[in-house]
Amino acid sequence: MINNYSNILAAVDGSKNAELALKHGVAIAKEKGSTLYLLSVVDENAISHSSYAYSKVLAEEKEAIEKELLKNIYYATEQGLDDVIPIVEIGNPKEMISSIIPNNQAIDLIVIGATGKGMIQSNQLGTTTTYVVQNAPCSVFVVKS
Repeated sequence: MINNYSNILAAVDGSKNAELALKHGVAIAKEKGSTLYLLSVVDENAISHSSYAYSKVLAEEKEAIEKELLKNIYYATEQGLDDVIPIVEIGNPKEMISSIIPNNQAIDLIVIGATGKGMIQSNQLGTTTTYVVQNAPCSVFVVKS
């Protein structure tokens, strides 16, 4: 790799491609001696359409994401990566991954799966990955299975 990335963001959502993005992000961060940020976003829009109480669904979703992030942190540290920072946010995944977190954390590489959990909606709305590639302020590495 040409660039000496110092802050890498891996977007994870529990999907197969996100798992591959995690593995690539860990490998690149280890090779470059970078900080790896693991971002998982609770899609507020998807939850707001739930028939259950919003706060209950939000709390359950956030808890599930935090458990998944713990597994991801464990994997990264098992691979020898010391500087891993988990981030759980509530909001629009497209905006969080493409601009809000990269700008707040001085991210210089985003690693993201080609498709994620929202694959069914992609025909109607466009994929999160496409949005990130088009709007990110830094390089984006798209991982496919």
